[in-house]
Parts: sequence; structure tokens; C-alpha cells
Amino acid sequence: MRLGELSQRMATVEQHHLQTRILVQAAYQACEDKKAEDTRILELDPADSGLSDFFLVTSATNDRQAIAIADEIEHRLKKEFGIMANSVEGRRKGEWILLDYVDFVVHVFLVERRAFYDIERLRHSARPLTPAEFDAELKSALAKKTLASRSKAKPAGAKAAPKAKKAVKKVAAVKKAAPARKTGTKPAAKTAVAQKSRKKSTAKAAPVKKAAAKVVAKKSTAKVAPVKKTAATKTAPKKTTPSKPAGKKTAVKKA
Repeated sequence: MRLGELSQRMATVEQHHLQTRILVQAAYQACEDKKAEDTRILELDPADSGLSDFFLVTSATNDRQAIAIADEIEHRLKKEFGIMANSVEGRRKGEWILLDYVDFVVHVFLVERRAFYDIERLRHSARPLTPAEFDAELKSALAKKTLASRSKAKPAGAKAAPKAKKAVKKVAAVKKAAPARKTGTKPAAKTAVAQKSRKKSTAKAAPVKKAAAKVVAKKSTAKVAPVKKTAATKTAPKKTTPSKPAGKKTAVKKA
């Protein structure tokens, strides 16, 4: 067997043992709710216990109370954890009710029957625990489990931290490069648009200038032509009128 497989199996065994402790504590709380007396927990020796890890031993003053305690344990474990007893014995008489949950066994005795059988003495290799001691051990086991899970999570987080830093650096570099690209493209686009607008304006202005020049030329020719005509009409009468009367007057005087 490899070392990794062995450690994995040990971890699963410890986890299963912890779950069994939680179930035993729930059964103990059910006994307390039904006013059970002298409740004890026996942690059995693995070499002597067989399949079970714990015995929960408690006492009742009468058979009705013993049945009520057994019913409450069954109901609570089924409701909260979905677990049912593998076998139940002695329920009808109520003198000694045994609830077998494989990993732990619950014994509900009448006071005189418990003294008669003395199950604590029969399991002399077992380690007796009061409910307070059992609760303290359960809390310490849960604390160890949380510490172990956190210690496993830290290396994963430490490995993920450099990757996150690299990702942040890449994002920052992309953000810095993006404005530079934008600033480089905007002036070029602006200059291209300006050149196009200039070409369009020059193309529009050239026909306008030509049309204006034609209009001005037409107006100037129209003004010059009447001036020449009026000048010709004014100069023509001055040449003809003075010569004719002078000849007539001289001819009359000679006659």
C-alpha cells in the first residue's frame, strides 16, 4: 500500500469517527430532554469492541419513560441526520431497550436492571466519559479538523496568489496600452477628415469662382458697349451741321 493511500484511509477513518461522535452527542441530548438519569458514555477498546465504537448507557425510573427515551432518540437521529437504528430490542417490556446503530449502541435501562447487569463492569476495557468530557473532546476534534482544512487551503491560496498578481499586471499593462493606441489613432483620423474637408471645399469653391468671374465679365462688357454707342451718337452731329449753313450764307451775299 502506498503512503498516500494509507494517509487517505486514515483521514476517512478519523472523519467517520468524528461523525459517530456527533451522533452520540445528539442521542445524549435526546436523553436529557426526556429526563434520563445517570447517562454515561463508554469509549470501547477497538480490539475488544468489534464493530461499535461507543456505548451510551442511561437509566429511566419506569418502563414508559424508557420507551419515551428510546422513541426520542430514534426520532431525533432520523429527523436531523437521516439515520435509523439497525435493530431495536426490548421495546415491549421497557426494562432494557437496546438501539443498535452499528458504530454506537444505546442502552436504556430501568434503574434496578442497570444495577443487576452492571454493563460498565462488563466492559472494563472501555474508557468511561461523562457527557461534559465527551463534549469537550468533540469540540477539540472539530477544532483540529478546521485547522487542518485551513492549513490545506493556505498552500493553494499561496499558489493562486502569484497567478492573480500576474493577471492584475497584465490587465494594468493592457489598460496603459489602450490609451496610447487611442491617442495615436485619433490625430491621424482627424488629419484625414481635415484633408477630405479641404478637398471638398476647394472643389466646391473652384466652380463658384469661375461662375463669379463669368458674371463679372458679362457685366463689364454690357456696361462698355452702351458707352461706345452713346459716344458715337454724340460725335456724329457735330461734324455735319456747321459746314452747310456757312456755304449758303456766302452764296447769298455774292448774289
